[in-house]
Amino acid sequence: MVDTGKKRKHSDELGSEKKKKKVVVDSTASSKSRQIKVSSIVQPQVSPPVIATTSGIAVSKDTKFNTYSRAPTKRPRHGASDLLLHSTSHRTLDYSAREDKPKGGQPLLKHYIGLFDPASGQLQLVESKKMVIRGSVRAQQAPEEDMQSQKLSNTMYDLRTELGQAFGTKKAKKALAAITENAINPGKPQGDGQQTLDSSEKALMDSIKDVTMSVATREDLQSAMDAAKPVPRGNYEADEIQDVYRPEELIGKDILELIQVNDWAKSVKKNEDIQLRSRFVAHRINRIGSGESAVSRLRLLRYLYFVMLFYLTARKGKDKGSREVLKKDKLIEELSPAPPPVIESIRRKFSDKGIMRKQHVDLLMTHCCVFACIMDNFETNTWDLKEDFGLDQKTMTQYFMEIGAKIKRAKVEGRTDSIAQLKLPLVFPKMRQGRR
Repeated sequence: MVDTGKKRKHSDELGSEKKKKKVVVDSTASSKSRQIKVSSIVQPQVSPPVIATTSGIAVSKDTKFNTYSRAPTKRPRHGASDLLLHSTSHRTLDYSAREDKPKGGQPLLKHYIGLFDPASGQLQLVESKKMVIRGSVRAQQAPEEDMQSQKLSNTMYDLRTELGQAFGTKKAKKALAAITENAINPGKPQGDGQQTLDSSEKALMDSIKDVTMSVATREDLQSAMDAAKPVPRGNYEADEIQDVYRPEELIGKDILELIQVNDWAKSVKKNEDIQLRSRFVAHRINRIGSGESAVSRLRLLRYLYFVMLFYLTARKGKDKGSREVLKKDKLIEELSPAPPPVIESIRRKFSDKGIMRKQHVDLLMTHCCVFACIMDNFETNTWDLKEDFGLDQKTMTQYFMEIGAKIKRAKVEGRTDSIAQLKLPLVFPKMRQGRR
């Protein structure tokens, strides 16, 4: 059995070799009998044949193309012999065929079509153009009646506006939108008649009228701004200057009566020195303590001194323009001999949870300006108060102006000082006008 298998395998191998040799002999013979010779190469000058391929589309065989080429010029440019085929025979598609240019690695590549004559065995080659056909959806055109219903103006301004909306920057688009929103086109007058507005424009004008009637006037804005300022509230309808800012109303009559001034009065009477940390108070205590209504005026002066110490003992806060008030025990020690109710009244009036913010500082400064004017019979030199608080002259002058004082300059000891005067009518800073 084994020998029989070997013989069969050997015979199969011999048979396959015989078949291969027979095929080779046949192909050689056929190639000798079919020799093709190129008889000519034709380069057509007009209407060359086209080898067209499609890119992802199927083109019907009966599609007709129109031929287009560049117009002849005196100086032919590169690509001047380009050919273009275009067809609109399809119901919804437009076909365009363009030449498939050789790639960068094959600049001399050319295409040919061969015409073979079987009888003579000769082949004629015709140079052709390889083109690629691509399709595009034809733009749908609106019916003529729809176009007539839309009255569009194709002026240069409209065209520029459309270009700006399509390709303009954000700033340009915003400007065009503002022009559109603000444009009011009243109806054209008929003959010599007045211009008329349609219903929508009348409704718009009525709404504008209602809105403008509710807009606050300049006087209303000024009153609102004055009410929001951190300044002491006064009786601005008073006929006498001493009735505008009354200490009993600004501080409270009960708080003033709690302030003891016996030690100051005795020291003034005995002409003794008093240790003070205020230039303003030190320069006026003897005059006030020996004048009329000494007790009530000394109480107001001492209250002013307590308020100044309240500010001077506070430390700079974390936020800009803020200050941190001392703890209660430290504050009582610094403001001694001020009674606790007086200290608590000052702390609540000029701070919030131990922090003096800018509005608290401004309120404290304007109160001190009012008290200083009262102490000096409503005309005071701002120098001492400026030095006590460590402020510049401009800031100190502004605080006096906020309470309605008039400022004038005066030469004192070789320097120019600011004199603040309270007199009726009070003049307050006006609301600034924006640039037009």
